[in-house]
Amino acid sequence: MAKNISIQKILNVLLQRLKFIILSTLVVGLLFFLYSKIVITPMYVTSAMIYIQNYNASNADNNQNSINANGEVSEGSNKQAQKIYNSDISGSANLANICVNLFQNSDEITALYDGCQVNISVTKDTFFITISVDGTDPEKCATVANNIAETAQTVFHDHFDYGQIGTIRSAKVPSGPYGPDNFKNMLIGLAVGLAASCLISILLELIDTTVKPDDDLQQMYDLPVFSEIPNFDPQNR
Repeated sequence: MAKNISIQKILNVLLQRLKFIILSTLVVGLLFFLYSKIVITPMYVTSAMIYIQNYNASNADNNQNSINANGEVSEGSNKQAQKIYNSDISGSANLANICVNLFQNSDEITALYDGCQVNISVTKDTFFITISVDGTDPEKCATVANNIAETAQTVFHDHFDYGQIGTIRSAKVPSGPYGPDNFKNMLIGLAVGLAASCLISILLELIDTTVKPDDDLQQMYDLPVFSEIPNFDPQNR
């Protein structure tokens, strides 16, 4: 006959198997931690940054050397050459987006990946391009990022006759891995162990058809209980 399940009965079952639940939770949490620390390979990430401009700085230098009719350097020309207009920034940002697609599909650049995961992206509304590289070897990640930043300059000049490209920040060897997060994985293991042990405890109670002294027989069979027969087993004496 099916047992009546209530919240109070479930809580009683969990309390009765509390030691099993605690032990199972700790064991599963420990297994997750050991798996994360020993089995999962550490991952490292580093990045280099380059810039793209749709104008040449050499043009600005030439404007700064312009002289007036009296043979004097024109102050107005210097100020004009030192200004960066909004159109220059937006034009450089558009060019940077084009270059990101160019670099991502360039055979010269993709050949440098060397088994690492590479992400080339542009900072929104700017002309700064970030080259992020992650992998299992920290030194290789830094080498790949710097090689891509250097090769990107060659690819840029091969496709554009105007503008300029340069390196803002070179990639450095990461000091430590960014993953896996052993503590986070341990917490996940504890949660899985707790849920699994509670579920197992409830299932064991549901499939247990034996009548225990604390079972409510009157509720199960709708019959009154008049007395209990003690155990007269001689071994218990």
